[in-house]
Amino acid sequence: MKHFFIVIVFLISYSALSQNNHIVKTEDGRRVLLKADFTWEYIDLEAPKNTQTSIIAKNSNTCNLPADFNEPKLDKKIQTQLKKGRATINHIKKRVAKDYKCTVNDVILISVKESKATAIYNFCANGTKTTYKRTGHSFAKKLDIF
Repeated sequence: MKHFFIVIVFLISYSALSQNNHIVKTEDGRRVLLKADFTWEYIDLEAPKNTQTSIIAKNSNTCNLPADFNEPKLDKKIQTQLKKGRATINHIKKRVAKDYKCTVNDVILISVKESKATAIYNFCANGTKTTYKRTGHSFAKKLDIF
């Protein structure tokens, strides 16, 4: 009887946990309920009135740097180690310049969070903010999924 009770509790909890419903927001600010059976429905039927300003502020991707802005200093030991794998800041700036079709001089390092294994670089390339992530000796543009 004890094993039967445990099996029943397990099946009930499994079925309850397997039905994950997610709430997401659309670009215009309305909330949508995504159900586990691949259907969806709007939670908010009307778009909120003030979403237009928040979307513009959220998507503003321009650099507003002061004229006397200096790039942050990087750790020379880490940059020396990255030289073997061609992942120094100069190599990353060349990639950013190629991706944004500008010269290396137009790419400005805004901020950096760097360790031996990983790093996150924020750049201003041709007036556009962008973020690149390095893991080991490989680097790529950081994607904002959520």
